[in-house]
Amino acid sequence: MRTLRIGHSPDADDAFMFYGFATGRVTVRGFAIEHVMRDIQTLNEIATGDDPLEVTALSVHAWFDLAHRYELLEVGTSVGRGYGPRVIAREPKPVAALAGARVALPGPRTTATLVARHLLPPFEEVQMPFERVMEAVAAGEADAGVIIHEGQLTYADRGFALVADLGQLFAERHGGLPLPLGVNCVRRDLPLADREAIADAYRRSVELALRERDAALDYALAFGRGLPRDRADTFVGMYVNRDSLDLGPDLRRALEVLRREYLGRGR
Repeated sequence: MRTLRIGHSPDADDAFMFYGFATGRVTVRGFAIEHVMRDIQTLNEIATGDDPLEVTALSVHAWFDLAHRYELLEVGTSVGRGYGPRVIAREPKPVAALAGARVALPGPRTTATLVARHLLPPFEEVQMPFERVMEAVAAGEADAGVIIHEGQLTYADRGFALVADLGQLFAERHGGLPLPLGVNCVRRDLPLADREAIADAYRRSVELALRERDAALDYALAFGRGLPRDRADTFVGMYVNRDSLDLGPDLRRALEVLRREYLGRGR
């Protein structure tokens, strides 16, 4: 049996999509599956190294530079339709007040960083692990922060104010287009038959999770960093849905907008 390393974030939405693989009910013939769980910025970095994973989640931002090495699986894409990474601060302020401010960001190759550079006024970047962003804002290390993952639902509980939703700003600027944030990719040097089998298995894992939502959510809760079940259900629903099964025409247009209009700034 060959080993198939699949990289994904240890988050509720990714765990939900991997329910079929995790339970052993979805397999890839001829492969033993090894789950490699790392935060998305680390996965972006691994993908650029000398031993890239066979299959991995990547930020859209990172994938643009790695398209020579990885092709899209076209399944498991994380998409915000009118919502996405959120900009928070200790107190309410207009977006214009971010000009020249110190803004905490969750990694230089994340899509959150890419769109923040383009959608917000020019600001000073303060890069850090995503789980430190709210802490840095609270401590005054940054004037504002861009939050991803479950923080999008919990920031108000910790006393932060919403400055802007980057998914909403993206939709407003681009005629309602969704914001593709994360993609799943397979190495181009794998044989075509293997790449097709992997894509089919990944789709079946997501389909199984959507079909057996309660059981899949039970599994995903272990990766929810303390989210109560109702909020975990909301969070999973935001990023695992019909968009996760197919890369539709509007998502392809959004990817092209990001590639054409966003890549040149702040690199």
